[in-house]
Amino acid sequence: MESTGSTRPKASFALRLGAALIDGFILTVASAGLRWVVGDVLGQVVSGVIGLAYYVYLEGSDLGQTLGKKVVGIRVVDIAGAGPIGYGRATVRYLGRFVSAIPLGLGYLWMLWDDQKQTWHDKFARSMVVPVSAYPVGNDAA
Repeated sequence: MESTGSTRPKASFALRLGAALIDGFILTVASAGLRWVVGDVLGQVVSGVIGLAYYVYLEGSDLGQTLGKKVVGIRVVDIAGAGPIGYGRATVRYLGRFVSAIPLGLGYLWMLWDDQKQTWHDKFARSMVVPVSAYPVGNDAA
């Protein structure tokens, strides 16, 4: 199936990794603070909910960017129309991260040889990660 994003630029592995490291740092600091305030068990539970909310709300929004993605200049868009993926598909994408991680991170590395530069969780959510310069926010009919 040919999509509108097939020939347009995609985010590199390095940019995606950079964004993931930034987001991971933000969520790790928040989690450590929560565990310190409310205890390990409750802190872990609340941190899990915050992680889910962080990714679903930010990647499902019109901007399609977590804070890490914003810093490195990339965003998540729909593979077919290059618009926002919405909160439902952002939830599928978030949960798909766990599947991507299970076989030694193979689902994350998949983008290195995939012609659409998609990870498994991108495929589950029918999304792609792209440079904002090629897919400007507010120009979702690109």
